[in-house]
Amino acid sequence: MYIITDQLRENGFSINRLDQIIKRNNNKRQFNTLEYFCIYIIMEDLQLIVENNSYDITAGNIVFVGPQKNVQFLKARGYDTFLITFSSTFFERSIKDSLFINSQLFFNYNSDIFIAPFINIEEMRVVFMDRMNSFRKKDKSLYLSAAHNAIERLMLDAFLHIPTEEVKKDVKFDYLYCVNKFKVTLQRDYKTAKKVSHYASELNVTPRKLTEMTEYVLGKSAKHVIIEKLIAESKKMLSYTNYTISQIAYELGFSDEGNFTNFFKKHTKKNPSEMR
Repeated sequence: MYIITDQLRENGFSINRLDQIIKRNNNKRQFNTLEYFCIYIIMEDLQLIVENNSYDITAGNIVFVGPQKNVQFLKARGYDTFLITFSSTFFERSIKDSLFINSQLFFNYNSDIFIAPFINIEEMRVVFMDRMNSFRKKDKSLYLSAAHNAIERLMLDAFLHIPTEEVKKDVKFDYLYCVNKFKVTLQRDYKTAKKVSHYASELNVTPRKLTEMTEYVLGKSAKHVIIEKLIAESKKMLSYTNYTISQIAYELGFSDEGNFTNFFKKHTKKNPSEMR
C-alpha cells in the first residue's frame, strides 16, 4: 500500500477492511502492493483493476495478488472486503511456505491475479475478523501464529482450484498439490485407513513416491503424517469429550482399547488415561 501501517511495518502482516485502507490513503482507491503479498477476501460484488486489466469479482471469492502490482478498487463500499497483506519474511518458515508464495497463486503466468471461491461468507468474517481481533488483544505471538495459519489455510483451499495440468508443469508444485490432496484425503479417511498404501492408491502414486513428496514438502514421512493426525484427534477426544477410552478407540477405528492404548503410549510416552 502507499501508506504502510505500523502493524505491517513491525510484524510483516496486517489485515484491514478496504474502507479503512481507502480512508487512510486520503480516499484514494489506487494502491501498489510493493514487496508484499496480498489476499483479498471479497464479500461484496466489486470491480478490480490490476495492471490495467479489469476484473468483475463477485462476493464469495478470494483474490491473490503478488508483489509490485498496481491495484485499483472500483464500485466497492469496502465494508465487506478485507485485505490481508504480508511479507515473505513473515510467512516463509519452511520449504512448504516458500512453495506456497512462489506458486501460481501469486505468480500466475496467465493473469495478474488468481481467483478462488470460498463457501461460507459468515465463517470468513468470524475467522478473519472476530477471531483475529481476539488473538490480537490476547497475545502478540499467538496473533502472529494464528495469522500464519489462517493464510496457509486460504492458500491450501485455493490450490484445489488450480488446474492439475498447470500444477504439474513444475515438479515442486506437483508435490505440493499431491501432498495437499493427501491431507484432504487423510481428513476424510483417517478413522478407517491407517496405511500409507491406501492414500498412495487414492493419489495414483506408489507409497514410496508419496513419502518422497511429504518429506520434501513437510519434512516428514507419510506414515508420520498419519500418526500425527491420529494422535491429534486422540488428544482432542480425550480432552473435550466424555467418551471412555474404549469408545475413543472405536471412534478412531482401532480394533480394541488395548490396541489404541499401545499406539497412543508408543507415540506420546503416556497412557490415554494419563493424558486425560
